[in-house]
Amino acid sequence: MIPYGSQWIDNTDIKSVIQVLKSPFLTTGPLIARFENEFAMFVNAKYAVAVANGTAALHLAVLALDIEKGSEGITSPNTFVASSNAFLYNGIQPVFADIDAKTYNIHPQEIKKQLTSKTKVVIPVDFAGQPADMDRINTIANKHGLFVIEDAAHALGSKYKNGKMVGSCCYSDLTTFSFHPVKTITTGEGGIITTNNRKLYERLKKLRNHGIEKEENFLNQNPGPWYYEMQELGYNFRMTDFQAALGLSQLKKIRKFIQRRKEIVETYNKHFNNLSWLKSPYEEEGVNSVFHLYVALFDFQKIGKTRKQVMEYLFENGIGTQVHYIPVYLQPYYQKNFGFREKDYPQCESYYKRCLSLPLYPKMTNRDVQKVIKHIKELY
Repeated sequence: MIPYGSQWIDNTDIKSVIQVLKSPFLTTGPLIARFENEFAMFVNAKYAVAVANGTAALHLAVLALDIEKGSEGITSPNTFVASSNAFLYNGIQPVFADIDAKTYNIHPQEIKKQLTSKTKVVIPVDFAGQPADMDRINTIANKHGLFVIEDAAHALGSKYKNGKMVGSCCYSDLTTFSFHPVKTITTGEGGIITTNNRKLYERLKKLRNHGIEKEENFLNQNPGPWYYEMQELGYNFRMTDFQAALGLSQLKKIRKFIQRRKEIVETYNKHFNNLSWLKSPYEEEGVNSVFHLYVALFDFQKIGKTRKQVMEYLFENGIGTQVHYIPVYLQPYYQKNFGFREKDYPQCESYYKRCLSLPLYPKMTNRDVQKVIKHIKELY
C-alpha cells in the first residue's frame, strides 16, 4: 500500500532517540532548547517554543495574545478543525472567509468582507504548503489593528514571494508548525511556535508548563532554589526530550526531504497537466512552496465515477488517497452551535466537491510514483 503521506525514519533517527532513552532526561531536558534554537535558525525567527502538538501550538498562540473573550477571529474554512478550534478554546467566536479559487488559501478580499468591530485576530492557513497571501493579509491586519497567527503546519521550508522563510514572522505575530508524521519533518507528535516578540516568547514558555515561572528575574520572591510560582493558568503542553532528539535528527535531513517532495510534484505535474479531467495544484508566481499535499481537482462527472469509486479503485490497486478538507463549517458541531450552513462559502464548497489528495512523501520510490500515475491515467 502506498499511503497518501508517511514519515521517513532511518537508523540515525532511531539512534538519536535511543541515546535520550539512556540519558537522565526523558522530558524537559537540554535537547528541547537545542531543538528550538536550531529550528528558529532554520526559519530565520528570533524565538521558538516547542510544544506537544500542532493543535497545542495554535491554542497557546491565541492564548498568549490575551484577546478579550467574545471577540471574533477569522480563518479559512479549508483547513483541519484545529485552526478554528483554537478560537473556541480561548472564548473567541470563529468566523470563516472564503478561499482563493487558484491557491485554495484564504482570500484577503474575503477577509475584508468578514471584518467587524469585534474582529481581533486572523489565522491564515498555508494550505498544502503554499504560503497564504501574507503581505496583503498583513496590510489588512495593520490597518484594522488585528493580530496575525500564521498556521504553517503544512509549510515548513516554504518561502514567500520575497524569498523570506515561512516561520520568520515577517508578516505575523506568531507562526505555528506541526510535526505530525505526515508533515515535512516529524517528532511523532509535536509542534512549535515561532515569534520575534520577546514578551510573547516568555509568556509562551510559561503557558506550556502550567503557567509556572522558574526564572529568577520573573519571580515575585525567591526564597531558595526549590522555588517556583504559578503566575497564571497554563497547560501541560510540553514536548519530551526524545521527541526533540528526533526533531534535531530530522532537521539535518530536511533539505533532502524538501528536494524529494519537489521532484515528485514535478513528475506528477508533467504527467497530469495535459489531462482535461484533472487539475494539478497551482503555485503562485514567485513563491517557493514545499508541498505537503498534492491535491488534484477531478472532474468526476467526466470520468464517469464518483469520488468514492475513484478512491476505492485506487485503494484496490494499493494506492491510498485522502480528502483535504471537509469544510470546517459543515461539521455538525459548528452547524449546531454557530448556525453555519451549506453554500455559505461557495468557492470552498466547489473545491471540496472535486478535491482528492494523491500520495506525496519523500520515501516514495520512483516506482511508487509511476504506479500512482499509471492508475490515475487509467481512470479515464
